[in-house]
Amino acid sequence: MAALIECVPNFSEGCDMAIIDQITAEIQSVDGVKLLDVDPGKSTNRTVVTFAGEPEPVIEAAFLAIKKASELIDMSQHKGEHPRFGATDVCPLVPIAGISVEELVPYAERLGKRVGEDLEIPVYLYEAASKADHRRNLADIRAGEYEGISEKIQKPEWKPDYGPAKMNVRTGNVAIGARGFLVAFNVNLNTTSVRRANSVAFDVREKGRIKRDGDPINGPIVRDEAGNAIRVPGICKSVKGIGWYIEEYGLAQISMNLTDIDVTPVHLAFDECVNSAARRGMRVTGSELVGLIPLRCMLEAGRYFLKKQQRSTGVSNDELIRIAIKSMGLDELSPFDPEENIIEYKLRDAGLGLVDMKLRAFAEETASESPAPGGGSISAYVGALGVSLGTMVANLSSHKRGWDDRWEEFSDWAEKGAALSERLVQLVDADTAAFNKIMAAMKLPKKSAEEKKARSAAMQAATKEAIEVPFKVMQVCMDSRDMIAYMASSGNPNSVSDAGVGALCIRAAVHGAYLNVQINADGLKDADYVSHVLESGKKMVTEVDVWEKEVLNTVAGKIGA
Repeated sequence: MAALIECVPNFSEGCDMAIIDQITAEIQSVDGVKLLDVDPGKSTNRTVVTFAGEPEPVIEAAFLAIKKASELIDMSQHKGEHPRFGATDVCPLVPIAGISVEELVPYAERLGKRVGEDLEIPVYLYEAASKADHRRNLADIRAGEYEGISEKIQKPEWKPDYGPAKMNVRTGNVAIGARGFLVAFNVNLNTTSVRRANSVAFDVREKGRIKRDGDPINGPIVRDEAGNAIRVPGICKSVKGIGWYIEEYGLAQISMNLTDIDVTPVHLAFDECVNSAARRGMRVTGSELVGLIPLRCMLEAGRYFLKKQQRSTGVSNDELIRIAIKSMGLDELSPFDPEENIIEYKLRDAGLGLVDMKLRAFAEETASESPAPGGGSISAYVGALGVSLGTMVANLSSHKRGWDDRWEEFSDWAEKGAALSERLVQLVDADTAAFNKIMAAMKLPKKSAEEKKARSAAMQAATKEAIEVPFKVMQVCMDSRDMIAYMASSGNPNSVSDAGVGALCIRAAVHGAYLNVQINADGLKDADYVSHVLESGKKMVTEVDVWEKEVLNTVAGKIGA
């Protein structure tokens, strides 16, 4: 999966939509970036913009937006309720998938350096990108706001990380950083009492509550030797929370910000609210997601709740998402649409890929006059079907009557199988995309020597990708052998024939993918690479033949053939 990141710049303009539209137009001008949300606020005179994509186009879009804001927003004339110190006040980069916060730091540094040098705007790095502890927290960097910049910026400890160490009167400063994905999440209670909702929030949030002597509500505050109030920490790290009443819904909620979903994921925060509410005679009736959530959060939640039921977790992503929605009551107040609420789904291209087609349409598309999809895509799909059959046997074994003590053993196999099947499904479209790149390269002009060189380079790159995709299909199929063999030997005996069909599919997929490796290898000039993939591929073909016979012998022994 390609790395996906989100950028959430805050611009110090929330009233003039003409200015906001010009800034967002710069973002939308960059290929590979999708504008997800624009949220202007008149009282704060501030607009929060959210866009996402792969790292390189995102930081290009961020630079263009910061540049346009510096041209259109005059901070010397700005007034607003929200703390601020720059035209682009803050610009965080946030990981979504395939990349960590730490891996985002170099991107934040590159963006900061370019903004500082090209636009002459003082830049401060914050959160994970910060170079000093006292500059990690955004509130500390922004303290004094725009009006205090001219004095603060002259202090050695507040010298900008990039850009001039003097006030830019028009643009002010900008804070650029890398931070974790923040999930805004509300949990619904069967009460209208804000005080009781707060009691749950104080139990759950990291900050906890102020310690009191005797009566936990009205008792005197317990203080340390310096006179500071002592706090009793809550259960969940990296969680902020408060109770409130929502008149529209006629109920109280615990409103939470999960600032590090790797420390406290959504499902654990939800369950702690359930536990706290139950101790206080209340019941959690559901929950509400505010904004977007990464796919992995929903998948982790689905697996968590299935494990609590002692059910196999090796099911499809759609089923995991459905279990998460129902277990947390995310659809209690309004429908939960994965296409709108899960960020990776919202970023998907609007057009249907092969894997989104119905079975008949896929077969008809394969049979059409177009050369793609071809044998490579079909090999990947046949492999996915083979792995799925093995996964099915694992799921049936996990639920088999009398095998209750083995549910987790087979669930683990099923989860591995589901992941391998999903990877092969992705390779169905990847193979066709690689072929299309070859066709596109062939159409490039070749009149001049320079054009011929560029066309040749594009052809070689596309050809190498057309080899790598089916080679990956072979590798993923080979990774499925242990699971399918174990299902044949130790899985639900009523489904042993399905494991055998799975083995047949895997052999066919490996052989088919190798044919595609061979035919594309003929057009690649990198002799060492070609030798490596052909030799490795031939070895996999030999090994899968031996493996298939062993599995089929096991199956034959089980069914008495």
